[in-house]
Amino acid sequence: PSDTTLIYSLKLSSTLRNYFDIPVEVFHHEVARNQMEINFEHADPITTSDRLITIKYAARNVAKIMNKVAIFIPKILPDDNGSGLHTHISLWKDEINVFFDPDDSYANLSQTARYFIGGLLEHARALAAITNPTVNSYRRLIPGYEAPVYLVWSKSNRSAAVRIPYYHSGDSKASRIEYRPPDPTANPYLALSGIILAGLDGISKKIDPGDPVDENVYHMSEEKRRQLGIRSLPRSLEEALDELESDMEWLTAAIPKELLESYIELKRKEARALASYPSPMEIKTYINL
Repeated sequence: PSDTTLIYSLKLSSTLRNYFDIPVEVFHHEVARNQMEINFEHADPITTSDRLITIKYAARNVAKIMNKVAIFIPKILPDDNGSGLHTHISLWKDEINVFFDPDDSYANLSQTARYFIGGLLEHARALAAITNPTVNSYRRLIPGYEAPVYLVWSKSNRSAAVRIPYYHSGDSKASRIEYRPPDPTANPYLALSGIILAGLDGISKKIDPGDPVDENVYHMSEEKRRQLGIRSLPRSLEEALDELESDMEWLTAAIPKELLESYIELKRKEARALASYPSPMEIKTYINL
């Protein structure tokens, strides 16, 4: 299976480069079975969203040619890692990366970047309704499978919702943050807009993200998480929609409130419809009761 995944990755990458002019920087087999990761060159939010749509289209068609099926469901295997849409962000002004601070001893991260992180962590529970917009999205967001559950930030901690990539320390162009909760079922135009708006709200209000947490939060006791005030992402789409309904004003700078209200209504209908269907595991577990 891993050989097939490698061949598929090569074909998809060459297709994206040669036919869609999408510069692929890195691709590799991910930790789950038959799972691949593909990283493409950074761009502005609209171009990035366009590329994400194109990549999914190309991925499905290349897979079809190989008599395979490309899927983007966040959690397809119960005992393996799910699929995420890790999103890297930096803000630039006059060709200067405002997230970079050469004098910062932790991760060369500016105060502006910290406020951006503060906004993300502050609004993450509401933002989840957009970045993780399906019932299945919350099958992925459980402890123990590399998916971020806890609303903390760190430069090295993959259990954190916000991670600071630190491969090229001291490189101003590479200084950025990685927001790890989103998954591939998200509408990229809404998701990227939401991520940016949450961060900008943090900058505007100077929201302090608190100290970074470099310890693996999955290994902490519940009592220690409570003492540190560590919050978690919603456990379900319905819960995320409740959060969005009560915390959406920061989004209305670019997304009309009427659109958000319609989105919530449609997603509630979707969640309630799927809630009425028993899963095979429920039948297996409860059939003899």
